[in-house]
Amino acid sequence: MSTQESLPEIRQTIVLNAPIDKVWKAVATAEGMAAWWMPSTFEPVIGHEFILHAGPYGDSPCKVTELDPPYRLGFNWGKDWHLAFELKEVDGKTEFTLIHSGWDPNKMTEFGQPHPIVRGFMNSGWEKIVQEKLPAYLEG
Repeated sequence: MSTQESLPEIRQTIVLNAPIDKVWKAVATAEGMAAWWMPSTFEPVIGHEFILHAGPYGDSPCKVTELDPPYRLGFNWGKDWHLAFELKEVDGKTEFTLIHSGWDPNKMTEFGQPHPIVRGFMNSGWEKIVQEKLPAYLEG
């Protein structure tokens, strides 16, 4: 498969008015994630397998693949995706970047939907979550 056929990863970046340790707790604990994203059985341990409770979409199996507190967390999500949270300290604030990769124009999700269609929904969903819900939780 050539590179121009692949779908680009989703990236959302925001500078949060919160110290890096506070942001890390929000994005790398089950309690934190549930407050701005969705409930899960997440634990910050390499190799830990957990479930994301995705509401109407059911439960998704995940596995922690990267852990570098308080700078990076990565996990496999479902059968194709990888999600990474990157944190960077910037003048007492925290730059947070979400990277959702693993998109393939020739693949379908577990729910039988083509990746290109789902990617469109996810992109706008992540924008709302990262730009609105995460700062509301951290700065509210």
